[in-house]
Amino acid sequence: MSKSRRMSGKTHTKQQLDDYANQNNPNNKAYKARQSNEARQKKQKDKPYVDVYWVPDLGFGWCDD
Repeated sequence: MSKSRRMSGKTHTKQQLDDYANQNNPNNKAYKARQSNEARQKKQKDKPYVDVYWVPDLGFGWCDD
């Protein structure tokens, strides 16, 4: 099976083919936007998740005496 990076015109519309070509052309704004979005997502993935609504239990909760 070939591993080409092309899309078939039999299964995609002309607009889809054009969009794909724009996203893979280094001289296009869509390509530059995709690159910056991927870099931003990669940066965010490396940061640890912090839940700002989590409060540690300090023992001041209900008391069943």
